[in-house]
Amino acid sequence: MIPRHIAVIMDGNGRWARRRGLPRVAGHRKGVERVRELVQAAGELGVRYLTLFAFSSENWRRPAQEVQMLLELFLGALDREVAKLHEKKVRFRVIGDVARFPEALAARIRDAETLTADNGALTLTIAANYGGRWDIAQACAEIARRAVAGEIDPARISPATVEAFLSTRELPEPDLFVRSGGEQRISNFLLWQLAYTELHFTPALWPEFDRTELEAALASYASRQRRFGLTGEQVEAARNA
Repeated sequence: MIPRHIAVIMDGNGRWARRRGLPRVAGHRKGVERVRELVQAAGELGVRYLTLFAFSSENWRRPAQEVQMLLELFLGALDREVAKLHEKKVRFRVIGDVARFPEALAARIRDAETLTADNGALTLTIAANYGGRWDIAQACAEIARRAVAGEIDPARISPATVEAFLSTRELPEPDLFVRSGGEQRISNFLLWQLAYTELHFTPALWPEFDRTELEAALASYASRQRRFGLTGEQVEAARNA
């Protein structure tokens, strides 16, 4: 059983570099290589949606030099990889507050999204300057604006209403969440969307996350019974009906 949608926190680039006596940027560059390999493997295995947490809204608190390096690395990755993604029919999307990025980076993002908009082999979504709380707050703000304008009846607001204004509204909810690096938390990533997602944590640092690690995560996922509030007996009965 292959999950339709996998969401990933790519943690451990800096620690990988530090353990080797390398600058942190070396870990981030190695991490970009792993992204390329993960996209390839996910597509071959039949995953339809892959969402990667690349830069959180909290990452602006890091040293300014590292933030600048991360933005430059993102820009360089777009220049190198988007044409290859397009050749493989991968759709590229970015979720998050892109307006805070330098215009050169924001323009590259828009161009990449436009170029790949009609591709259907795999949807690769990059969460950049993204936070789950931000996502819910911006959805609520838009709902409030439309309610004031008389376009939405406040009495009829439901979870489906909120979902329609989240940045992930075009995506199915993740089936599997993976975090590398040994930490066991979701760190303000897709807070609403992960409500019923299966969670998988691995001690492997992100530059070490290869196809074997991905297959281990998929094996863990396949061993679980997803109940969505039902009993195990109800799930089995529905499966055998």
